[in-house]
Amino acid sequence: MSITLMTTILVVDDTPSEMKLISYYLQESGYSVISAVSAKEALAKIIEQKPDVIITDVVMPGMSGFELCRSLKKHPITGQVPIIICTSKNQEIDRLWAMRQGADAYITKPFTREELLKVVKSITVG
Repeated sequence: MSITLMTTILVVDDTPSEMKLISYYLQESGYSVISAVSAKEALAKIIEQKPDVIITDVVMPGMSGFELCRSLKKHPITGQVPIIICTSKNQEIDRLWAMRQGADAYITKPFTREELLKVVKSITVG
């Protein structure tokens, strides 16, 4: 009997429809999904469940996705966890800022299922 390890992805988004769509695409493709509606909730879930990848929106109450990314990348335990920024902010300056905060990838909304899965696969396989 072989054991298959499933990649666990934490999705952080305060918009229920976006959360549902991203989670659906990921689960349908065989990923295990954890969700959080704020950076504060995400931080608690990261400690408890140690996801393999984090996908976060930028505009959220309390702490932005950029701030969450920067905070996680500075911490020795979470610094190596790949982070994908998924946002409607589509200006090049936003993309550059995300990368300066430590993001591993950047997807703009609206996105296609194929685009999301391609980026996730590139992060999880590499």
